[in-house]
Amino acid sequence: MALKKFKPTSAGLRHAALLDRSGLSKGGPYKSLTKKVSRDHGKNNRGVITTRHKSAGFKKLYRIVDFKRDKRDIGGVIETVEYDPNRTAFIALVKYSDGERRYILAPDKLKIGDSVMSGEEAPIREGNSLPLKKIPQGTFVHAVEMYAGSGASIARSAGTSVQVMGGDKGYIQLKMPSGEQRLVRENCYATIGMVSNPDQKNVKLGKAGRKRNKGVRPTVRGVAMSYKHPHGGGQGKGGRHGTGGPKKDLWGNRVGTRTRKNRKTSSKFILKRRANKNKFKSYKTVL
Repeated sequence: MALKKFKPTSAGLRHAALLDRSGLSKGGPYKSLTKKVSRDHGKNNRGVITTRHKSAGFKKLYRIVDFKRDKRDIGGVIETVEYDPNRTAFIALVKYSDGERRYILAPDKLKIGDSVMSGEEAPIREGNSLPLKKIPQGTFVHAVEMYAGSGASIARSAGTSVQVMGGDKGYIQLKMPSGEQRLVRENCYATIGMVSNPDQKNVKLGKAGRKRNKGVRPTVRGVAMSYKHPHGGGQGKGGRHGTGGPKKDLWGNRVGTRTRKNRKTSSKFILKRRANKNKFKSYKTVL
């Protein structure tokens, strides 16, 4: 799926790069696989803002996606590949041989008419779901279960994939996109291939209005605030003669600080932690 650019006839189109969805199936979603969702707008039942920078955005139906792939050893055919407003990846409608239809995350390069299957005897082919113990070493997979039967929770967003590194003693070693390496039980299911829509990371909305339609409200910079924010205060440009120091949030916590508990039970399954890209250097505020 490629990106489409526009003639610079307005400021909102000059730098915009949006997804070209002309290759996706037309029409609405499969009605029985949708449901309404309430939009909390980032507020609790008393109307108090609990999550900043959230708004309602466009009204949209939720598509019920089969993350468990628990329809074993029954073949299915891809009927449609659709846009899902609730996620960055595309979804595919599968019609199984017994007549049932389900939505799955569409793997990259999957086309209408392709066959998919889930089960231990499924062939190693894009879109098929198998236990990790049946997947060859070096294969790239997505929609990986962290616990058997719980449904996919790893590598579900657009363009992501996880590499199977081999295993031993009932566990399979996985290499995450972040560089983290961890162990997962060999009976957890994963889907062959990479998630669709890898160009999502290159999208440029071009104007604030499109961001508002997605449910994101404006963000005020800390340096533009008063002394009540760690970056604010001072003469002229906020923070220049104010508090200074490393980046902090509204409550004074350093941005990038790891919040994972040291004694968390699942830490023993992490063989290599992802690199911390938010390493701060101490500096003196220039007056």
